[in-house]
Amino acid sequence: MEQADILIVDDNPEIREIIQILLSGEGYQVHEAANGHQALMLLRQTSFDLIILDIMMPGLNGYQTCLEIRKISNAPILFLSARTQESDKTLGFSSGGDDYLAKPFSYAELVSRAKALLRRYQVYQGKPTVPTQTSTITYAQLILKEQTQEVTKNEIPVDLTDTEYSILRLLLTHQGQIFSTEHLYESIWNEPYYYGANNVIMVHIRNLRRKIEDDPKNPTLIKTVWGRGYRCDKES
Repeated sequence: MEQADILIVDDNPEIREIIQILLSGEGYQVHEAANGHQALMLLRQTSFDLIILDIMMPGLNGYQTCLEIRKISNAPILFLSARTQESDKTLGFSSGGDDYLAKPFSYAELVSRAKALLRRYQVYQGKPTVPTQTSTITYAQLILKEQTQEVTKNEIPVDLTDTEYSILRLLLTHQGQIFSTEHLYESIWNEPYYYGANNVIMVHIRNLRRKIEDDPKNPTLIKTVWGRGYRCDKES
């Protein structure tokens, strides 16, 4: 099993204890924070492979905490919340979250979601458990290495979140194809599309463009096809 450090951020000590028991039983190193401020202090001192984040907390709420975390860490964030409206889910994804699990949750589902996020992140960090044939995609000034999920622009590393990488890889491996927001959402999140997902995709595309485009307001790599979606043009 790949070693992983997980941070639980929840103001309810009973929830923290339950999750700690579940995940430590799977062999993970589990750390706890009672609020957003404590979480940010820990993240400035050490790195984590997964952050499980409550939304309704005193002081910084989960959305605010997530935005601050994204300034210092690309680790996957799993939101836990009793708030189950589509708007809450959209806000969670838009603030930088990778997955969303409603309370009360089943223990098996929590462990399954955590393992899936960890698997993807460990590959993204260049720690594949099984060696695979290296595949490299070159597009304009970008180079994407699928084995390590490393992206560079003009030979300078581009620091992407797992979700941003997944969107970029999907577009680059299907150059010329237009992806609607529905297609992008269902392909990246592996769950049915819902109306609020438009905002989710828009925010992630905007953040991705900030990192890879020379001029994010006039993108040349990820094109918007008005009324239809997004694409990367085929290179001649």
